[in-house]
Amino acid sequence: MRKNSHFVLGALAGTCLTLLVAGPKPEFWVAAAKAATSSDTYAQLNLLGTVFERVRTDYVEKPDDAKLIEGAINGMVSSLDPHSRYMNEAAWHDMQDTTHGEFGGLGIEVTMEDGLVKVVSPMDGTPAQRAGIMSGDLITYIDGDAVQGLTLEQAVNKMKGPVHTSTKLKIERKGTDKPIDVSIEREIIQVKPVSFHTESGDIGYIRISSFNEQTTEGLHKAINDVVKQIPQDKLAGYVLDLRNNPGGLLDQAVSVVSTFLARGEVVSTRGRTPEETQRYTAKGGDMTKGKPLVVLINGGSASASEIVAGALHDHKRATLIGTRSFGKGSVQTIIPLGAGNGALALTTARYFTPSGHSIQAQGVSPDIEILQDVPDELKGRSDTKGEASMRGHLSAEGAEHTGSQAYVPPDEKNDKALAAALDLLHGVTVKADVLASPKTTVPN
Repeated sequence: MRKNSHFVLGALAGTCLTLLVAGPKPEFWVAAAKAATSSDTYAQLNLLGTVFERVRTDYVEKPDDAKLIEGAINGMVSSLDPHSRYMNEAAWHDMQDTTHGEFGGLGIEVTMEDGLVKVVSPMDGTPAQRAGIMSGDLITYIDGDAVQGLTLEQAVNKMKGPVHTSTKLKIERKGTDKPIDVSIEREIIQVKPVSFHTESGDIGYIRISSFNEQTTEGLHKAINDVVKQIPQDKLAGYVLDLRNNPGGLLDQAVSVVSTFLARGEVVSTRGRTPEETQRYTAKGGDMTKGKPLVVLINGGSASASEIVAGALHDHKRATLIGTRSFGKGSVQTIIPLGAGNGALALTTARYFTPSGHSIQAQGVSPDIEILQDVPDELKGRSDTKGEASMRGHLSAEGAEHTGSQAYVPPDEKNDKALAAALDLLHGVTVKADVLASPKTTVPN
């Protein structure tokens, strides 16, 4: 039996990140100053100052100035799109712990939706997964306190705490009449982003569940171990499982593609102006020596996962099997704001596959679409709505597509997508359950 494939990364839902080691460039402040000289902008800034002073002097209780300013920043940034956000100092440290691959908590990926905390996915082998937390669950109460009115960071902080202490969650689940009460004991969450085993004695199965600082190292170890177990002349190929992988670090996505691709463009990022376009290319060579590769994706594959799937597909290096991916095609740059001031996660660019396809609000469609047999008790809850359904999302360059199946059977003998991948690597013809729409297929 294979471990459940669901995984998350911290409190960022499917976020592809680049990290800046310094604060904003001086040009940023010059540009801001120039913009502020316009009468309209100056009037709005003056309005903000007027409201701030009125709240400070006239509110029924003396407010905390720092909290007022943080609230104003949160409101400004969160109004941009679902993935831009301000992190105070504590949240910034938590973010760094997450990308390093170890942090304390329950082991769930969450986002904010309509004022409630929504579970993107539970992590493999964590307290949340063992407690039965599911993708799509809405957390309405934490330890008896309503989530409505809290920021995402405030809600996440309430779920954190000392190891071996418990937190009580009240959950609303689609298809369930009454709220579900769950008590979960906190643990140190150690993220192991790569797992592997051999299949049928001649295929290497590699699962990447997140893109953190340990991903590429774990992938290289997995390939080396597969080669030790299966002689090169008997190795039929590899299955790379990216299902329900919400993303992570951009540089890790590039290095993962480089592991399977000798050369060529991996992804390009395009910002507001043409001068901001950046291209990332494969380096290091193909560790698998050209062995056939199948990549599994589904509605929970987002951001960095889509970069990897799109690049390997465009270069005809891999066959994609599963269901359409999430469609999260924007890059968030982490901008530290100085000691004690936290950091800004700001959407700065869209990313494009080597063929020039934008994944934003469209996703990557598989070459062979395979639908899983969903248990009756999970029907209606096995699909993700996708990026296109998120309020305030960046618009697509073309038709938008929302949602696809994200269910992965916990027992691999019931996993139709994996079975199709193994058949394909063994030379068996595989037929799609539903033909992928030409509008959502990544162009060659």
